[in-house]
Amino acid sequence: MGANELLNIQPTELKFPLELRKQSSCSMQLTNKSNQHVAFKVKTTSPKKYCVRPNTGVISPGTTCDVTVTMQAQKEAPHDMQCRDKFLVQSVVVPDGVTTKDLTPETFNKEEGKVVEEFKLRVVYIYANPPSPVPEESEEGSPPRANMHENGYQDTTLASAVTSSLKEPKEKSSEQPMISKLSLDSDSSLQRNQRRPQALDLQKQELSQRQSGGFPLLLVVVMVGVIGILIGYLLKKT
Repeated sequence: MGANELLNIQPTELKFPLELRKQSSCSMQLTNKSNQHVAFKVKTTSPKKYCVRPNTGVISPGTTCDVTVTMQAQKEAPHDMQCRDKFLVQSVVVPDGVTTKDLTPETFNKEEGKVVEEFKLRVVYIYANPPSPVPEESEEGSPPRANMHENGYQDTTLASAVTSSLKEPKEKSSEQPMISKLSLDSDSSLQRNQRRPQALDLQKQELSQRQSGGFPLLLVVVMVGVIGILIGYLLKKT
């Protein structure tokens, strides 16, 4: 890359989002920083792979021309995402009134007394969908850290979900003894409630037996006493 006096070219490298079987494009801006009309021409080492619009033109003093470069769909990604393709932008001063139709290949030939500036650009592939970074864990079993966005805010959705899932088993385990105790208390209360009617029935049966069997027994005792008194009285008279 050399220093250009005629054109200011931005960016200095062409970055194409690489997505298999899909076209991708990027643009560059050619600004005429001289006070003369400047003709330009864009060349590439792989003309069948790229389409440049416009690839030639005339730029008035102080104006900018936008050039769009489209890369054809690729069937496979290159090794290590490296690309060896290059672009060359040629520029030369032309007389006032010259238009794009007037430009010929000879316009950009290097001749004595004629300055043809050249600016080289390399091609860089970038991922169309960058892979998400894997969250790091500071300690074993600790929840992943929140991801940082470009605007500085933290994404705590994943961290919150994982933290809740980690807390849930602990809460359940702490509640288990209380549930077991409540179950035991409920069973004991149920057993006591079941025993009460049985005890009441037994008491009623004992009371009824005492009442039914107590009166005849007392009557027998009284009769035996009376009989004993009568026998004793009769024995004294004789």
